[in-house]
Order: sequence, then structure tokens, then C-alpha cells
Amino acid sequence: MTIVPITSPDLDAAEVSWFAALCADDYRYLGVPDGALRSSWAHCSEIVKTSEELGFRNILCPSSYQVGQDTLSFVAGCAPITSKINLLAAVRCGEMQPIMLARTIATLDHMLEGRLTVNIISSDFPGETADSGYRYKRSREVVQILRQAWTRDSIDFEGEVYRFKGVPTAPAKPYQQNGGPLLYFGGYSPDALELCAEQCDVYLMWPEAKEELAGRMKAVHERAARHGRTLDYGLRVHMIVRDTEAEAKDYARELVSKLDDEQGRAIRKRALDAGSLGVSHQARNRELADVEGYVEPHLWTGVGRARSGCGAALVGSADQVLSEIEAYMKMGIRAFIFSGYPHLDEARHFGTKVLPQLKTCSLPHAYGRVPDRVPATPLGTGERR
Repeated sequence: MTIVPITSPDLDAAEVSWFAALCADDYRYLGVPDGALRSSWAHCSEIVKTSEELGFRNILCPSSYQVGQDTLSFVAGCAPITSKINLLAAVRCGEMQPIMLARTIATLDHMLEGRLTVNIISSDFPGETADSGYRYKRSREVVQILRQAWTRDSIDFEGEVYRFKGVPTAPAKPYQQNGGPLLYFGGYSPDALELCAEQCDVYLMWPEAKEELAGRMKAVHERAARHGRTLDYGLRVHMIVRDTEAEAKDYARELVSKLDDEQGRAIRKRALDAGSLGVSHQARNRELADVEGYVEPHLWTGVGRARSGCGAALVGSADQVLSEIEAYMKMGIRAFIFSGYPHLDEARHFGTKVLPQLKTCSLPHAYGRVPDRVPATPLGTGERR
């Protein structure tokens, strides 16, 4: 029995994803810059191609104002070099006029032949600080406009931030049908929970003790139920998996062995989400952890010493990590976004030691969004007008 009712209760698989380090977030030693691991096209695209070869079903392409890759440009570049893996593009609402954003996403979805998923984010823009309530209001309106663009013949929207009347949607029709690309969303404030509950498909959480995760699932489900909806749930967590628990814990210690705490604080501060409620919860995890940094027997918070956002890793042998993932699945989690340092090396560790033992799926396919042939959209096989 899952913690709360979910959209996919009969799905006996999970969407297991990796992470493309587009935003200066790859290290051999945490917090120590390594030129060979910079967020270049060559390095980041190699992470994507390797993840596909290993069998990961999706890959998160994050967004931040760091030296690295622009998210949507990078996703477009991945279209011709991949054929199976989905791409989860982080979209910061408000950066682009929402109707043009709908068209951009539709273009990418056609380029990827239905392999696009979207991570809706609401953090501040570089050089600007906006009220949290306003940011989530803007994001909510953007998502509503995207939904209209993908499912209606015209956009008619009267909001507090955006207003449109009678805009035809033919240029914005995506490859995916029955609602368009799935929307993944993470956030902890009441406004964030309400936005996800009303508008999105998958609620993403950062790592915490299981009872804390259960509480978050209950909180967002309560809001979704008021709208007559259910959600699926996802977990974003780092990974350190080795043949034995001792080897994994040794590597965790080695990973932070050259970390200067002042440098770690500087790295955390430069992220656009550094002041968010979710980030404060990750900091709280570190306060609650034992002397080695573990808040649960296999959940290590050391990563958060030099990283904003997701700040903990599953650490253990292949069997131990597999057991943790299975426990999360029993709770109702159907999407996982893993990562590790360095990202290519850890993808291979997990991809060879644990991934073959998991039954995986693509959530867009499980939701019936991806047609088995080119759809009759204006950009597909539909009548050209």
C-alpha cells in the first residue's frame, strides 16, 4: 500500500533517471574545480550518451546561471545524438514569453519524437529577487497557458501576470498527445504545493528521512485531492554505490576530503535557489545527521556541504542501495533522478551494479502520451495550412 493514492498504482516499474551536470556541478573532490569536468558540451553530452547506453530512462538537464550549458539549447543538441532516453528539461517560468515557450517545447518534443519531459521551476532570475508568492503565481499562469496551447485550438487566458485572447495554437502542438509533455515539479512552500497539486504530474522531492518524505507526500496529495487529482511522486538523490558498504563509505569520506567549508558555502550561495525553503530543509538534514553525516543508515548528507538543492546521497553496497530504492517504491515513488561524483563514473557504478536489477519504464509512455507513429499535428503529418 502506497503512502497516498498515486496516478500509477499498478505500475510495477519506475522511471530511473540520471543527471546532466550542465551547471558547473561535477567534481572528483567535492568543491575542488577540475578543468576536465567542466560543463562543456563535450563533457555533458557524453554524460547523456553514456546514461542512454547504460539503460537510464530519463536525464535531468538543470537550469542555472553558471558557467555551463543553456538548458533548452543543450536539449536540442541532444536530439540527434540520442534515440531512447527521455530528456527532462528544467524550465524557469517567466524567462520566455509563455506562448513562445509552448512553441519551443513543442519544437523540442517533435525533434525528440516524444522524449521530452519538463521540470517546472520558479526560482529567481540572475540579478533579480522577486517575492515567492509572485514567482509561483507567474509559474502557475505559465503552466495553465502551456496546457491551453497543447490541448485547445486557441489560447484565451485572463490572469494577473499574463492576458491573451484568441491566440491560435497550431504552432505550439507537441509530438506527445493526451496532454503533451509531462510536467515534473518540486517545491516546499504552500504556494508550491498548490501549484503542483493543481497543475503538474509528478511531485519531485529532495532526500530526507522516510517519515519526512511521507509527510510531504501527504501534504501535496491533500491539496491534489481537493482538485480531484492524483499525482505520481519522484525522488532526486545522489548515489554512491560500491561492491561493499565499507568501500562506499570510504569513497564518501574521500569525496569531501579536500573540501573547504568556506568554499562550500560560496558554491551553495551562487545557486539561484539558495534561499528557498527546500534548501533550508536540506541544511536541517545536516544538523540532524550523526557525526559521520548520516541522517539514516544509508542516507549521507555530506554532499550538501558544497551543493545547493539536493544535498544527500544513498551510500552502500549494491544490495543495500537496491533495498532502499525498493522501499521508496513501496511508499509510492515512481520516478528517481540519481547523480553522483564524478557523474560519468558514478553512472557506470550504478548502471552496472544496480540498474540491471530494477524494472524501469518511461513515464510518458506509461501515461499513454507518446504515439506509436508521427502524430497528425501541424508539425507532424497533419494538414498544412
